[in-house]
Amino acid sequence: MKKEIVYKLARIAAICCYGVCFLHNTAAAQYSRADGYRGIWFTLGQFSEYGDKYSGGLGTYTSSHVPVAIYSKQAKKTFFVYGGTTAQNERHLLIMISFFDHKNKTVPRPVIVYDKKGVNDPHDNASLAIDEKGYLWVFVSGRNTTRPGIILKSRAPYSIEGFDVVLQGEMTYPQPWWVKGKGFLYLFTKYTKGRELYWKTSADGYNWTADQKLAGMGGHYQVSNFRDGKLMTVFNYHPGGNVDKRTNIYLVQTPDMGKTWTTVDNKMIATPLSDPKNDALIRDYQAEGKLVYLNDLNFDKKGHPVILAVISKGYLPGPSGNPRTWTIIHWTGKNWSFDSVCTSTHNYDMGSLYIEKHRWKIIGPTETGPQHYGTGGEMALWESTNDGKTWVKKTDLTANSPRNHSYARRPLNAHHDFYAFWADGNPDSLSASRLYFCNKKGTKVWRLPYTMQHLREKPELLLKHK
Repeated sequence: MKKEIVYKLARIAAICCYGVCFLHNTAAAQYSRADGYRGIWFTLGQFSEYGDKYSGGLGTYTSSHVPVAIYSKQAKKTFFVYGGTTAQNERHLLIMISFFDHKNKTVPRPVIVYDKKGVNDPHDNASLAIDEKGYLWVFVSGRNTTRPGIILKSRAPYSIEGFDVVLQGEMTYPQPWWVKGKGFLYLFTKYTKGRELYWKTSADGYNWTADQKLAGMGGHYQVSNFRDGKLMTVFNYHPGGNVDKRTNIYLVQTPDMGKTWTTVDNKMIATPLSDPKNDALIRDYQAEGKLVYLNDLNFDKKGHPVILAVISKGYLPGPSGNPRTWTIIHWTGKNWSFDSVCTSTHNYDMGSLYIEKHRWKIIGPTETGPQHYGTGGEMALWESTNDGKTWVKKTDLTANSPRNHSYARRPLNAHHDFYAFWADGNPDSLSASRLYFCNKKGTKVWRLPYTMQHLREKPELLLKHK
């Protein structure tokens, strides 16, 4: 009864705040399906000699939206969210959800969870969570204080047929983690004094604690992950609030739903962090004159954190920022090690890190694409068999593409047949954007159907190696 009352009050508040337009937006989203998988195209509009700072097909953007895909063993499906659009060459953001059915190898027509009317910006993309009863939770990112974030819950377990709005508020870059038996530990960003980091918790998704600030040193981007009852988050900082000066790497962790926070070696941390020189600092890249673009956080076989980042010399696209070095930052249990993987052509060449006992993998756009200086490139799979010390490119996942591929995302509990998920797009001009996924071995790549004739269809197999 209490949950129902809270839910009804939340709905009334939503209507009061955003009126008939908000209600219409929500209702329309809950019953609509698209007739294909069309990703959103975006341009930041910050141009220099070598093009926009970032642009292209950004349906799986950003690295700070975590997770965007989850494999459910119970449902035998990989559920995923992405930023879609209404039609080819349109910039109208739709928050989409769908799944890959591992039993029959098909996808349904994707569902429009939320129509971001008047918004063309994939900063408003969503993240995904699944609770222990199988309900799907979609956390739609807001943007600053002008566009609220939205939390929606599926009406039935493991179902994308309908969603209800549970909560709205100021929250960007959502990173929800469902902790079995305890509920949500939710990391997000608020634009208070720059992009500052916050967290809150909820046992049921309806009743939430107050927002609590984690870090406020001028601004931050973070990536997080959860293992063995402990949540870790890694973040950079923005001197003077300037995202073009993003630098340094910090790590904090909590074993008790945010009641206490410590460093990687278990030194207590008082929150919020406000001084850039603190015990959570992994490396002072600011002193080295280098920028930090965080991609992913994972764990080695002992549960120690492993970070994937692109370390750059400048924020502008083009040669002035070279080398842009893909870097593995690994806590060994005693100290941090720093090892190079490769270099690529753009700061926003974002990939994901996979750790399988003694075999580590990276999937990302490390290879030069058709739009040389633009976001993304050609996708490749890299492998290390010595805990990330050295790396070898095992295979090219894409080649001779018409458009750059970007933002390869790692599903939570990734299944071997849906191991990385990404989009393509031309960063130099408005284009179609298609969605792709690959298998664990990198021997197969599929493309989701851009236009669907049937309610369910098999993705198109583009690459097949032995």
